[in-house]
Amino acid sequence: MPESAHRTHNPWLTVAVVCIAQLMVVLDATIVNVALPSIQRSLHMTTGNLQWVVNAYTLAFGGFLLLGGRAADLFGRRRLFFAGVALFSAASLLNGLASSSGMLIGSRALQGLGAALVAPACLAIVDTTFSDPDDQRKALGLWAGLSAGGAAVGLLLGGILTQAFSWPWIFFVNVPIGVAAILLALRFVPDSRGERATEGTDISGALSVTAGLALLIYTIVETQSHGWGSAQTLGLGALSLILLGAFVVIERRTRAPLVRLAIFRVRALSVGDAAMLFLAAGMFANFFFGTLYVQDILHYSPIGAGLAFLPMALLIGVGAGAAQKLIPRFGIRAVAIGGMALAAAGLALMVRVSVHGTYVGTLLPSFVLLAIGLGIAFVPATLIGVSSVSGEDSGLASGLFNTAQQVGGALGLAILSTIAVTHTSSLLAGSAHPSSHAVATATVAGYRLAFLVAAGFMITAIIVLVSFLRPGHIAGVAADGVAPAASAA
Repeated sequence: MPESAHRTHNPWLTVAVVCIAQLMVVLDATIVNVALPSIQRSLHMTTGNLQWVVNAYTLAFGGFLLLGGRAADLFGRRRLFFAGVALFSAASLLNGLASSSGMLIGSRALQGLGAALVAPACLAIVDTTFSDPDDQRKALGLWAGLSAGGAAVGLLLGGILTQAFSWPWIFFVNVPIGVAAILLALRFVPDSRGERATEGTDISGALSVTAGLALLIYTIVETQSHGWGSAQTLGLGALSLILLGAFVVIERRTRAPLVRLAIFRVRALSVGDAAMLFLAAGMFANFFFGTLYVQDILHYSPIGAGLAFLPMALLIGVGAGAAQKLIPRFGIRAVAIGGMALAAAGLALMVRVSVHGTYVGTLLPSFVLLAIGLGIAFVPATLIGVSSVSGEDSGLASGLFNTAQQVGGALGLAILSTIAVTHTSSLLAGSAHPSSHAVATATVAGYRLAFLVAAGFMITAIIVLVSFLRPGHIAGVAADGVAPAASAA
């Protein structure tokens, strides 16, 4: 029986409680998008500051995930769950009460820190709750479905709350959910930690990797303003690599490392995280550019924009359910590749968007393919990246997997935003006073190019799996959903 299981606890109630918290964290990655115009008017924010309402959350979330994952193993996963949900809920309250752009951006960063504690603790709890392989696969499938579908649900919920009430309510709604999650966790979530939990804390390693990742994500985000070849981008990028290099040196020398570097010898974990990085890079593009397209080009209301993405949320769930049935029949690797191929096709179809596009004729076919593909792909990707290590490293593996997702999303969005803006500017360069139609046409052309490159990211994820993951590397996971001794060769 796994270390986190206990006879007095219903494992499915445990999973339900932590999935509530995970959904809350995932929702907040996108729920703010449709409220940005309202926030900008209310707090009199510049366009440059407005992007940090989104990026401050991503920066803190991605930067502190590894620290959160290892802390869950060292200090107890339930304890980190409580701390993370409490911090996330308190920061949500501060977000809703924000009276200035500085207060909102700072609170969003604090919220991201809370998310960095919650997400790896949640995934580690789910991964170690079941001894039955089939139940574990179902639980991880539920978690993966929420992680992929929560982004689409966030757009819908954000639109409803913003239009029906006001933008602060997209944050206030987290407070009662967080309180309920903590109260339910006290009753239904048992505590667990890694076997080496008493070895101590690697403070220098934690500081170097957190600073390195945070600076790397900051540098990526700022390329939208300064460009990839600017002195700032090159200088900060070099500094982030120096910090990450120092982290590697520290981990090699310390007796109780934050990240045991030997974990990367587990081929399934390394390849799974790499594939997730490219998968997230493509996925985030659809929600970001898709939201801009339906609001700025098709002129949907906030609720209309949210409803446009509702089929995606539903179909991602359908895909995740299908993946659980397909994995035993076709194998985890084949299902992952098939799901990513469908998602890539969905993104490629988005090149059909135009100024006069329609929802049913232009967007819906793409959304169907992309959503089902994401739902199918996320389940095996999660199993590959998380279930290939022993229980004592579950929190670390969860932190690495979540880090790959967040860093991939930030990197992909920065690259694609730069591509879209540059292409749009080049099309308008010959016109001193372009008409509104010309601006809209050029903007959509930038979106089309971004969607095409995003499809390329998805294809790259497939290439990573095909090239570097062999059936022997995931034999245990493919057979029963658990691989305590995965191959590293």
